[in-house]
Amino acid sequence: MTVGEKKPARVVVADDQTVVREGIVMLLGLLPGVEVVGAAGDGEEAVRLVAELSPDVVLMDLRMPRCDGVEATRRIRSQYPGTQVVVLTTFADDESLFPALRAGARGYLTKDAGGDEIVRAVESVLSGDAGLSPSIQRRLLERLSQPEPVPVATETPDGLTTRETEVLVLIAEGLTNQEIARKLHVSTATVKTHINNLFAKTGLKDRAQAVRYAYGKGLVRPPAN
Repeated sequence: MTVGEKKPARVVVADDQTVVREGIVMLLGLLPGVEVVGAAGDGEEAVRLVAELSPDVVLMDLRMPRCDGVEATRRIRSQYPGTQVVVLTTFADDESLFPALRAGARGYLTKDAGGDEIVRAVESVLSGDAGLSPSIQRRLLERLSQPEPVPVATETPDGLTTRETEVLVLIAEGLTNQEIARKLHVSTATVKTHINNLFAKTGLKDRAQAVRYAYGKGLVRPPAN
């Protein structure tokens, strides 16, 4: 490397699909400014490689066995803050995007991103900026411009989580599962899981009981006359 020449970014690629992982490694090997120093098949291995290799950036898939990308990102950013994380995933849904960003990811690209876009994202996060694709930036701005979820009591009854309590309040307000999913920016399957969990914890049998329960616990107030 000549004097003044920029050092390439040292990158670890984490993806559980061998063909995809090897393809990304091969693509990055053809690009200037990037040096692939390791490849991981799941989140556990990604965290281990970061500990061993101290890369500048991890390109992180989200849906992986043993330890998913969100948890791996959280652990890497907590234990090895010198390593940045750029999520590189097939999924561009809000349910994947926002947990990854909250876990500490500084970049988020979908796998149809070109090599130049990946390099730009890597350079951006290393310079302290966010490496988000234009479509992801739009989704983030749309999310931030929407009202916050319904506030709930700080003391949740019967061991309900905050999110389960939010779902309960929205049920009491008459929202359908689809409407709750849109309001909370999650899938309807996730809403159903929360409902099943809160029913199990409270012993409720149906939505009518859930409405009475929410009013009885003071989570919602009757409308003013």
